[in-house]
Amino acid sequence: MSDIIRRDPRAEWIARNRLHPLHAAMQAQQTQWMGPNGVLRKNPHAVGFIGPNGIKRIDRSGASQGATSKRSAAAEVLVPLHQVPLPAFYIVVVPDMVGGRLSSHDRDVLGLAHGLAGSDGAVLAVVFGEHKETAFGTFGVDRLLQIDGDAFAGYAPEQRVQGLRAVDNQFNPRHWLLPDSRSGGGELGRRLAAALGERPATRVWQVKDGLCSGRAGAGQQDLVRGLARLILAAAECAEPVSETRHEALPVELSTGAARSLARIEDLGPVPVDPATIAMAEAEFILSGGNGVKDWALFHRATAALGATEGASRVAVDDGFMPRNRQVGATGTWVTARVYVAVGISGAIQHLQGIGACDKVVAINLDPGCDMIKRADLAVIGDSAAILQALIEAVDNYRNSARRDAA
Repeated sequence: MSDIIRRDPRAEWIARNRLHPLHAAMQAQQTQWMGPNGVLRKNPHAVGFIGPNGIKRIDRSGASQGATSKRSAAAEVLVPLHQVPLPAFYIVVVPDMVGGRLSSHDRDVLGLAHGLAGSDGAVLAVVFGEHKETAFGTFGVDRLLQIDGDAFAGYAPEQRVQGLRAVDNQFNPRHWLLPDSRSGGGELGRRLAAALGERPATRVWQVKDGLCSGRAGAGQQDLVRGLARLILAAAECAEPVSETRHEALPVELSTGAARSLARIEDLGPVPVDPATIAMAEAEFILSGGNGVKDWALFHRATAALGATEGASRVAVDDGFMPRNRQVGATGTWVTARVYVAVGISGAIQHLQGIGACDKVVAINLDPGCDMIKRADLAVIGDSAAILQALIEAVDNYRNSARRDAA
């Protein structure tokens, strides 16, 4: 596994985005070339590296230039830091935090909140329980409020509404923003609206000129209304924050969140056979294509990882997978949190079908195929060897967990 080639999708995106402040630093500069008269020309601006203080340095000895790549030089260039010492008002965002991290939907909502906050307001993110996110400041969070307690763990919408009411009493936010999703934000936002006596704007996909536009009529019409105090935003409602860094300063409630006797008891997750989950609702999909030569190994890997099986159209047409497992525009549009494409080159119809997936992992022998370009993580190598290594890694992890438990 040491020969695996790993890509940096963010660096590649910056290299394509000419408006990004780091775009110029990510471009490969031509240091020398042959002129029309046969004279060797050199570009003096391409020599040197960016120091820790943002000043360009030139090492004539060549000791450090050879070890300094353009990517490491670009890492020294930081985007501007956005600070709000004394916020005039707050825009409160309650992200879903699926899996303890900000999802793409959460980042879109934070981008919308950043636009509403402007230069005077601050974006306050409210997170319940423990999380794994380390880049709140990168995605536009000025203040971070973490509400801990066993009462807020699991499915506890009543307790969370009580906590959000305490936030409303202390910070009096100008706007509340929640993702209108099936991961909890849609229900929690509507419960909060009822508790605060607000009329929420739902399925909002655009906020402009003091008006918010939301989907209505089964997605066939737009409902335009004045800017509401509580907004339930749809995915892609705004561009995620990428041009500035934010402080994400921790704040606390002056008084503890009110507790009430919950009428809903969370008994924990129920084990479900991944094979019985509908493709459109699956969160973890392992999909095989024409590059899979050992389908028995593919099925064992899917069972070991606890994933739902998917396939490309070629694999379905060849009879290796049933038609209801076909992913793509001509099959099923999926919204998985993690989508692993094994031996799939990436036809346009397949890429359309996985457009809403949060993280895409590609396993392929061709480093130039379209699926590799789309993937957040690419692994170049033989699919059989990689799947076998995954099965062994999962077995070793589970065996060590059993030994620790014993």
